[in-house]
Amino acid sequence: MIDRKLIVAPLCAALLVGCAGTASDRYPSLAVRDVERAEGTFQPVPGRKLDVPEVETDLTGDLDTRLAALVGQVRSSHADFFGAVPDAERMVGAAVGSSIGSDSWAAAQVALAGLDSARSNSAVALGDLDILYAAARVQAQDAEAIEAARNAVIALVAEEDAVLERLRAQIR
Repeated sequence: MIDRKLIVAPLCAALLVGCAGTASDRYPSLAVRDVERAEGTFQPVPGRKLDVPEVETDLTGDLDTRLAALVGQVRSSHADFFGAVPDAERMVGAAVGSSIGSDSWAAAQVALAGLDSARSNSAVALGDLDILYAAARVQAQDAEAIEAARNAVIALVAEEDAVLERLRAQIR
């Protein structure tokens, strides 16, 4: 019997010789073509300019004066809020466990409404700060001073919210 290795080896060699031939016209070259070379400089297409309308604000005086007035208004409202907290705590403490609609429950609700009113004064000033902040950001102006005042006011309003939440949880 003839060894299979002796037949397979010359056959594989013949096939490999066919692959090693020179490039023919039937197959394209894999070399980089002239079209594929990066030449020249691309110019960016000019973008459309955005027409951003100016945001109207009620700004009397310079910005620093207005910010100081708004923060001062909130600090005053914050002091009024915490001045009313002891009475509200006393009223809520008396209403703990009472039924809805009872006199002590109603007195506690009135005290909480007074606290809500004091908090709303702070919220109005915060709204004004939000308008100033949005206007400055839309107009791409420096808003650091507004943001600092706004963050201070947000912290004060958050303190008031925490007190209201604590008191309301006691009489639900």
